[in-house]
Amino acid sequence: QVQLVESGGGLVQPGGSLRLSCAASGSMFSVNAMGWFRQAPGKEREFVAAINWSGSRINYADSVKGRFTISRDNAKNTVYLQMNSLKPEDTAVYYCAAGRPVALGTPRAYAYWGQGTQVTVSS
Repeated sequence: QVQLVESGGGLVQPGGSLRLSCAASGSMFSVNAMGWFRQAPGKEREFVAAINWSGSRINYADSVKGRFTISRDNAKNTVYLQMNSLKPEDTAVYYCAAGRPVALGTPRAYAYWGQGTQVTVSS
């Protein structure tokens, strides 16, 4: 079993920045990639960014390209999401996910999920 703990969410003004962290623990043999998804009020969960351990696969949603950067520290089993130039439409609960996905961008490909952290972009 794998446990995921997110941190770093909060309230930020448009144009500001936040850095999310997700620390994984447990039986990591079942994990070779980690990613971020988000869910806004009244909307379905959507893909944000993901990365595999080697760094050979990195995917971003079109809506965040050029603004968000995903990175990982394999020794710490931790993934980060640096979010810059935040917009009100980025407001959502952000979820960390881990697993051995073939396709990085589909939620059902991930076996493990964190509790989520709220990101609110508002003036």
